[in-house]
Amino acid sequence: MQLRHQILALAVLPLVLAIALITAFTTWQSSTLAQSSIDAFERNMLRAKETELLNLTNLALSAIKEVYDKAAPDDEKAKEQVRRILTSLDYGQDGYFFVYDYDGNNIVHPRQSFRPGHNWLDLTDPDGDQVIANLIAKAKEGGGLHQYKWEKPSSGSMADKLSFAAGLDKWRWMIGTGVYLDDVFAQTATAKADLKQSIRRTFVIVTLIAIPSVLLVFATCMWITLHERRLADGKQKLLTQRIIDTQEEERARLARELHDSVSQNLVGVRYVFDLASRKVRANTADAGAAIDRGIDALNGAIKEVRDLSHELRPRVLDDLGLSAALTSLGNHFEERTGIAVSVESSTLDTLKPEANTALYRIAQEALSNVERHAGASQVAIRIWSTKGRVRMSIADNGVGFSKKAADGGQTYSGGLGLRNMQERMAHFRGILIVQTNEQGTALTAMFPRSANVRPPASKAA
Repeated sequence: MQLRHQILALAVLPLVLAIALITAFTTWQSSTLAQSSIDAFERNMLRAKETELLNLTNLALSAIKEVYDKAAPDDEKAKEQVRRILTSLDYGQDGYFFVYDYDGNNIVHPRQSFRPGHNWLDLTDPDGDQVIANLIAKAKEGGGLHQYKWEKPSSGSMADKLSFAAGLDKWRWMIGTGVYLDDVFAQTATAKADLKQSIRRTFVIVTLIAIPSVLLVFATCMWITLHERRLADGKQKLLTQRIIDTQEEERARLARELHDSVSQNLVGVRYVFDLASRKVRANTADAGAAIDRGIDALNGAIKEVRDLSHELRPRVLDDLGLSAALTSLGNHFEERTGIAVSVESSTLDTLKPEANTALYRIAQEALSNVERHAGASQVAIRIWSTKGRVRMSIADNGVGFSKKAADGGQTYSGGLGLRNMQERMAHFRGILIVQTNEQGTALTAMFPRSANVRPPASKAA
């Protein structure tokens, strides 16, 4: 993978992971809340069943209360009357009352006629629960609930049953009734199935939203990256072409200067010395004057070469620093153009050599613009430092120029101009501010502290 693709992957993968974690957490939280609701529903249903059993048991006890209270412990007639009453008190398809004595012998069982007269104390359900023994124990404790498995009369299959057992201690009887819980568990199972379906549906919906969103983000990032890359490539091509054009223009200027000035002066020197040579051989009186004219022409050529060398790279900038180089630049400009130049420097040379060169080139370019476009009579160059940040301002009293040019919409000096200055400052993360009107132009270059030379580390004595 290319670097930009790796960056995009690193940007998208955390997003995918975050969405997956959020989806998982939301699903887990929804499942937990729904399960809690189902559990609460099941508990409420069981409480309702318990209340129902207690009411039914109290109803049966009320039905036999008068007979039971008047009977003696061995009153068989009263016992038979109670058996008939309890046998008739059935309710619904699966609701009935049952009676066992404390020894486990069945006395009443309306739905299973084979049980009366037999002992069922050791009866166990499919889970190994001693049903009758536990119900008798609840009755002896004063009454209580017990859950077990028992055959459901309406279906003939084993089902969970919840019974309430109460004691008739005078006769050593346990009376009870129960309700089957398969309808409660069926409703709970249905609710759980609905929960799973809802969670599955939610997960699908989130997935259908999340995946297109991630793909959209990825596609957007790819488009932005490609778009920015095209823009960067375009800017790079323009910059490269500008560099090539600038190099060619500078070469053309140097060639023109060498041809029009230096070369012409050297040709003139050659003709002068040829003339002087003929006069010397002819022993004429003005041979010395011809030689002097050749020397003057040669000195002019040397000055032209020195000026070109100074424009390419001033020696004084490396030897004496920025302040001296700007002073020399101003003096040379004033001599050549007649425009007064003042240079004020109130800071030491604390900038890096590259930053010094950038400021010198900016000043050189600004003076060139003043000469060609401003129509000014005075130029002021000032260098100072504010909180360790070096500043340089160049102000003239010329005619100024349009704001469009100040923003880089127009360039001067053979294609370099303001944009060239701005690019030099941008290289050091600096700022170039241009203020112009009909009274003149003020240019301010501001460097950050990072453009300064780092102070040398202190050495231990």
